[in-house]
Amino acid sequence: MYQERIQRILAYLQKQGIDAALITLPKHVYYLTGFLTEPHERFMGLVIPAAGEPSLIVPALDREAAAEASGIKQILTHTDTDNPYEVLKQALPSGLNKLGLEKSHMTLDRFETMSALVSAGSYVDIEEPLREMRLIKTADEVARIKHAVKLVEDALDETVKKVKPGVTETELVAELEYQMKRLGAEGPSFASMVLAGEKSALPHGNPGDRDVREGELLLFDIGVSADGYVSDITRTFAVGDISDQLRDIYATVLAANEAAIAEVRPGVTFAHLDQTARGVIEAKGYGEYFMHRLGHGLGMDVHEYPSVHGQNQEELRPGMVFTIEPGVYVPGVGGVRIEDDVLVTEDGCEVLTRYPKELTVIGKG
Repeated sequence: MYQERIQRILAYLQKQGIDAALITLPKHVYYLTGFLTEPHERFMGLVIPAAGEPSLIVPALDREAAAEASGIKQILTHTDTDNPYEVLKQALPSGLNKLGLEKSHMTLDRFETMSALVSAGSYVDIEEPLREMRLIKTADEVARIKHAVKLVEDALDETVKKVKPGVTETELVAELEYQMKRLGAEGPSFASMVLAGEKSALPHGNPGDRDVREGELLLFDIGVSADGYVSDITRTFAVGDISDQLRDIYATVLAANEAAIAEVRPGVTFAHLDQTARGVIEAKGYGEYFMHRLGHGLGMDVHEYPSVHGQNQEELRPGMVFTIEPGVYVPGVGGVRIEDDVLVTEDGCEVLTRYPKELTVIGKG
């Protein structure tokens, strides 16, 4: 699998006349080699020359782990007192005309430090083939995402049992993240969001000491990281009996979620999905309260390409994985978001998230 991915990078280099690619984003090093680590401030890079064998440059303390996890034969190291760009210079072909970089990851500071030792006639962005590869998930990637989905749903299921009037948002976040680790996740894939009452109307609110009360909504937006891949799910609950207005908002968002999912199949555009969900919400008079895109790509990152919005005319293809998460947020009243992770199949879609979506009453005192 990793050799095939490197071969696709090689084909791109040769087609574009690029002498070598330098991959520095840790997740892309993992994607191409199987070696996953976070080097922090230390330099790590995968060098793929258009002609010759690739080299993996890692801190000396990671040498054994890199050799065990990756299929790269040439592993080069540097200590904390070495200049890692001296090692990089040795790994790159001489007389560089074009060097491919991940421009969104290469900082100006690192580029200037590297350029003092490594020079090329020009520098080009190498992210296009990586983005295209990551866009279409393999069966192995889908299996890992499904595993991450199951872990977060199990954590949510355990945490919901602890909901009762008086418990705070931060206490529920702590319980969630304990359950994530207990069940085998590496941790949350983003800052866990638990929002009660009027705070549920904040699409990106921050959990705090707000307590859970009867007659209100409670929103969970959570995900986990596991085996290099992530999940992302949102569910909104009723705490005890809620008003007819809140029930109507919930029913509207659920209808929008299900209408968009029903349209997922190859050949449909992302714009169509967004417009479908938005049309349901607008028809119920809540259009002004749905102020974000319908969803985003999901894989190694919780937010990755593509963006599911009303202007994206790209067509769906089998193997794409993304979220569908319509929401209605009425200030001072409350908000509902229902988010699922979906996989485009040959003739439709598979909803990877299985947690129930019908309005559920919890924590009734």
